[in-house]
Amino acid sequence: MAGPGAAAREVLTAAQARRTALAAQGLARPRPEGRPTPRHLQRVVDRVGVVQLDSVNVLARSHRLPFFSRLGPYDDELLRRAGERSPRRLVEYWAHEASLVPPSTHRLLRWRMARAADEAWGRYRRILSERPRLLDDLLAAVAEGGPGTAAQLTARLHPGAPRSSAGSWMVAPTEAVLAGPARDVKAAAEQLFWSGELSAAGRTAQFERVYDLSARVLPPEVAGAPTPSEDEAVRGLVEIAGRALGVATEPQLRDYFRLRPEQSRAAVAALVEDGVLAPVRVRGWRRPALLHAGATFPRRATGRALLSPFDSLVFERSRAEELFGVRLRLEIYVPAARRVHGYYVLPFLLGDALVARVDLKADRGARLLRVQAAWGEAGAPEHAPAELADELRLMAGWLGLDDVLVVGPGDLAPRLADELRRG
Repeated sequence: MAGPGAAAREVLTAAQARRTALAAQGLARPRPEGRPTPRHLQRVVDRVGVVQLDSVNVLARSHRLPFFSRLGPYDDELLRRAGERSPRRLVEYWAHEASLVPPSTHRLLRWRMARAADEAWGRYRRILSERPRLLDDLLAAVAEGGPGTAAQLTARLHPGAPRSSAGSWMVAPTEAVLAGPARDVKAAAEQLFWSGELSAAGRTAQFERVYDLSARVLPPEVAGAPTPSEDEAVRGLVEIAGRALGVATEPQLRDYFRLRPEQSRAAVAALVEDGVLAPVRVRGWRRPALLHAGATFPRRATGRALLSPFDSLVFERSRAEELFGVRLRLEIYVPAARRVHGYYVLPFLLGDALVARVDLKADRGARLLRVQAAWGEAGAPEHAPAELADELRLMAGWLGLDDVLVVGPGDLAPRLADELRRG
């Protein structure tokens, strides 16, 4: 049962703050029973506010995992429908990195779109001066010919131009292999995406953006809504972050939508004055914290979840360490010989603690979920390996895999392998 409201709290213990954060993210209780529905999916969206995208597919695309963590095995069609069919419940934009957000939040990011000519990545901005007419031609091609990937739009504008197999996710590694027309169309499409004139109507199986006019992607009530002032919009974003985090420091609130310090501080001050956020001290935290008025205070946390390394509970690494006393490090871009825990490592949440971490790979050819490494955390309970084994089996089934196999090192690997054999 939750305790008194936020206004009555001046000091939180570290454990109370941790459970409050878990409740805010929808991870303090066991998953709902029964088959997840669109309503369940919407509840997750409403709680977390932002779902980060990433192209790595060694296990599953990262945006799929937060919903599994909170709902268990769900039908991927629910997520596709939410992001690719009208009226959309999720749209894509630069929020916390490239992210899925509710359409109403897309409207709060228009000030960022307005700065695209100055703040978009340099290779996108250059197209404005080098080939300004291309942006108009590209908009016309989408308006007349309908949605398309960068490759498809290149073919419309430059029939017979060399085709490229380079995808449209992280442009920096692939742009060097794009020929002139393809490179320019790709840069123009991304600049128009950044400025909000184009949106993503969806993604291909190769994770390429499918560009369409924002007016056709966004629900009409959002597309036609007036643009809020920057102060009003930033305040809305910080309020979303505060609700999603429950209790957080100002830099942690700021990071949720990658705001500037001066923007965040002004918004926090206004929200404190209005009683939406309340200053609070968390024992053991170095910085003062802020508590959202809607925060709850469970006496216990009883959830269980494998978390994507890009999950909003842990994507701000210093916050994860402050909450759980565990240092998480994204090692995807670390040379293999220097990795400590593995390539695609998921923390395992049990109750109110991160008790283990596993490096996972979906071997789709062999229909196996491979545990490349398994590591326990200090103070993990004795039953943690059995709980982790159950969670891995659940994940394997959701991914359409037949079994789980421990193949790598780690202090937890032998115990985990034993538990999986017992199952």
